[in-house]
Amino acid sequence: MKVNLKRITKQLFSTAAFVLIGNVIFAQNPFITHIYAADPSAHVWPSDTSTLWLYTSHDTPGTNHHATMFGYHVFSTTDLVNWTDHGRVLSVDDVNWAADYAWAIDAVYRNGKYFLIFCMHETETGMFRTGIASSDVPQGPFTNIGYIKGVEWGQDPAVFVDNDNRAYLYWGSGGSCMAAELNDDLLSIKPETKVELTKQLFEVFEGPWVHKYQGKYYLSYPALPKGNWPEEMYYAVSEKPLGPYIFKGNYIPKFEGQAGTNHGSIVQYKGKWIAFHHSAMVSKGKSEVRSLMADCLTYNPDGTIKPIVPSPKGISNGEKPTCKIWLEAENGKAAGGKRVGTQIEQSTQGYSGKGYVSGFDKRYDFVQVLAQVGEDTKANLKVRLRADADFAADILVWPNMLDGWNGTKMKKTIISFAFKPIKM
Repeated sequence: MKVNLKRITKQLFSTAAFVLIGNVIFAQNPFITHIYAADPSAHVWPSDTSTLWLYTSHDTPGTNHHATMFGYHVFSTTDLVNWTDHGRVLSVDDVNWAADYAWAIDAVYRNGKYFLIFCMHETETGMFRTGIASSDVPQGPFTNIGYIKGVEWGQDPAVFVDNDNRAYLYWGSGGSCMAAELNDDLLSIKPETKVELTKQLFEVFEGPWVHKYQGKYYLSYPALPKGNWPEEMYYAVSEKPLGPYIFKGNYIPKFEGQAGTNHGSIVQYKGKWIAFHHSAMVSKGKSEVRSLMADCLTYNPDGTIKPIVPSPKGISNGEKPTCKIWLEAENGKAAGGKRVGTQIEQSTQGYSGKGYVSGFDKRYDFVQVLAQVGEDTKANLKVRLRADADFAADILVWPNMLDGWNGTKMKKTIISFAFKPIKM
């Protein structure tokens, strides 16, 4: 769904927000229901330990194949109840070497920047490459800077940064798992450190993730029990990041409403350990359109993980989760939007992102933002802007124009202009 704003002469446009009303009713799990997303990579960055970030893949509504995955989203929360969808942050169209298959991702903070570590099919060879994109802010959008050298068939990448600041890359697909230490710039691996972990990980299929608990390294992964679908989540433990690993068990067995795949991450947030993963609950069992799940994770005294039975209670302590879509106008094409006849400025304070869009001095100058949802839903649209005088704007919630040909009347000053519920 696209929103266009035109005819805003001498005004400054900052943000479009969609406060979702929602027509999909669950308890607290899945906790995001307005969009189909999967493969959640969870992080708490050192610069702001009060915020939890999720980096996810995106499933195209109505599809019956994972070949239709073309982009990534970022979500954030400060309380595990109220979430923000920051929109699309990278797509296949933004990556000059890629053809398709924007599958599982991870993210890492390094040398003052945030990096998205992703995988896509390379146009030239047809193999999965492990791509890397950068941003100055955790919510993106991210700019492609190439792929990590020394990694072939680098599907489902994950990065673990140890206490000594050394970074390690893990990847795996089709029943294999590899790992290596990364060079400091993350653009290549140290080839002498590359190891194959497949034989150490019982029934491994894809999607490794590493976290640390009480000085030991836990490698979790989707497995195929006896070679049969659906996937279940297993884990192994090691004294060193590159192994050897000792298989310990199954921490998310089969559960009602799961998809054919599962893939996730484990993170500690505000003293609580959480296992993020995905299901097919919202799509009623359609494995190609998945939804984000989260369950509390606990350890036994010996360090083993207590098996999780995914619960409708989730992690929000009985409160119904909410989510808003927050789109920064200045992000433009990098977030699936577009600007015509406008420019980005930062001279006037009070903007929420990297700047704001100004101009609009010609009749057909406009800015467009992209909001993605899984199914038809309703939302309250809010537009944040500064206006030096009263004016009328052409606001299109594609393909319909709010308030018709005469435009939407808006007032002078800095406002958050709320509209009646819209259909998305």
